[in-house]
Amino acid sequence: MTSIVIPAHNEARVIGRLLEALLADSGEDDTDIVVVCNGCTDGTAEIAAGHGPRVRVVEIPVPSKHAALRAGDDHALGFPRLYVDADVVLTSAGVRALTGPLTDDASGVLATAPARRVPLRGCAWRVRAYYRVWQRLPAVREGLFGRGVIAVSKEGHARIAALPPLMADDLAASLAFTPRERRVVDAAEVVVRPPRTWRDLMRRRVRAAVSTTQLEQRQGPGGASARTGVADLTALLRREPELLPCVAVFLAAAFLARRRAAKAVREQDFGTWLRDDSSRQD
Repeated sequence: MTSIVIPAHNEARVIGRLLEALLADSGEDDTDIVVVCNGCTDGTAEIAAGHGPRVRVVEIPVPSKHAALRAGDDHALGFPRLYVDADVVLTSAGVRALTGPLTDDASGVLATAPARRVPLRGCAWRVRAYYRVWQRLPAVREGLFGRGVIAVSKEGHARIAALPPLMADDLAASLAFTPRERRVVDAAEVVVRPPRTWRDLMRRRVRAAVSTTQLEQRQGPGGASARTGVADLTALLRREPELLPCVAVFLAAAFLARRRAAKAVREQDFGTWLRDDSSRQD
C-alpha cells in the first residue's frame, strides 16, 4: 500500500483541496493518508478528519515539520511513501505515476517527484519575472526540491530518514540521491502556488538563503549544491535574450535575500520559519 504523509501547520484554508484531489478516483485500498497536524491552532484537524475514514489525523503539540514527518512515518503503513506539503495540489493519478518507477526494481530509481506547474496569474509583475527565470534553471528543472512532493521507495526512505533536521528538507532530500537514483515524472503534475506579492517572495527567498546556508554548513566543503551560478544565467540569456529584464529582477531578489539572511546566518538562527500566506489564498 502506498502511504502519503502530509505535515500540516495551520493549513485549514488549503488542506481540503489537497485531500479532495488525492481521494478522487482512487480505491479504498490504494492509499493510506496520514495528516500530521503539528501545533495547529485552527481547524486543520477537523477539516482533514471530515474527509472520511481513509484520512487518518495525527496531532502533535510541536509546530515542527521535521517532527511531523517523523510522526507520520510512525503511523504510515507502507511503501512507496509520499511526503506532500499541505499547500500544493496532487491528484490520485499523479500518485500512481510517481510510485510506478519506485516499484520497478530494474529502474534503480529510489526517489521521484512530479512536474511542477506554477500558476502566475494574479501575481505581481516582479514575481512573474522572477519565476520566468527560476523555472528555467537546470537545478530547478532536474532537482526534486521546490515541488512540495517527494516519493521514495523503502530503500530511498532509509536514505532520507538518516538526514538531520534541516529547514531545506526537500533540497537535502533531493541531493541525497544521485541523478540516476532520482527522477522527475512528467506524467505526474503538482500545482505549486507562488507568492503573489514581492514582499512574500522575499520572505521565501530569505528562508531559502538561510536554509541553503545551513545545509552547506552541515555538508562541509565539497558537498553537493543546487545554487544558481553565473554560467547558468549566461546560458539562459544566450538562449532567450529577451529575458534580460527578468534576469535583472532575479538577481535583485537573490542579492536582497542574501543580505537580509545574513543576520540569521550570523546568529545561526535556523529555526525561524518565514511563512508566505499569500500563496494559500484561493
